[in-house]
Amino acid sequence: MPSDVPSTAPSTPLMMLSERLGKVCLAQGVAVTAAESCTGGGVAAAITDISGSSAYFETGYVTYSNAAKTRLLGVPEATLEQHGAVSQAVVEAMVQGACQDSGAELGVAVSGVAGPSGGTPDKPVGLVWFAWSAHGRVSTESCCFPGGRGEVREQAVRHALLGLIQALEAGA
Repeated sequence: MPSDVPSTAPSTPLMMLSERLGKVCLAQGVAVTAAESCTGGGVAAAITDISGSSAYFETGYVTYSNAAKTRLLGVPEATLEQHGAVSQAVVEAMVQGACQDSGAELGVAVSGVAGPSGGTPDKPVGLVWFAWSAHGRVSTESCCFPGGRGEVREQAVRHALLGLIQALEAGA
């Protein structure tokens, strides 16, 4: 069941999270990748807003369509058909494919319903699934963010960055 209250403090500026992520990646000598759908490259943009991020940011994948998820990240078509793009199974496959293709030790995948349309009773507007991989260990979470399209996307980017930091710090 998705969390209705994201653990990310809404007031935490993206720049601060991106800087913190960069420091942790550099300290641990880790490369990071992002596989995004509903955020449309927002995670990669936030990471690369930091000067010197080329030292730890490897690759970003914006795989908005199901075909792109399959072609670029190796998400099985059967997984997409069975679970839909906004699902735990799909984000797990997305992050694993991104880390495998890029060679990055750290990755995040994001897929959700940003709105204002596209929601269903089972997958309402604001539902976003995340998967993080740190050194091959994958964790997932879903959140249901309030607000309009821009607000959902911004909260998802913030949550993705925080999850990357937490994944690295947990393994340190």
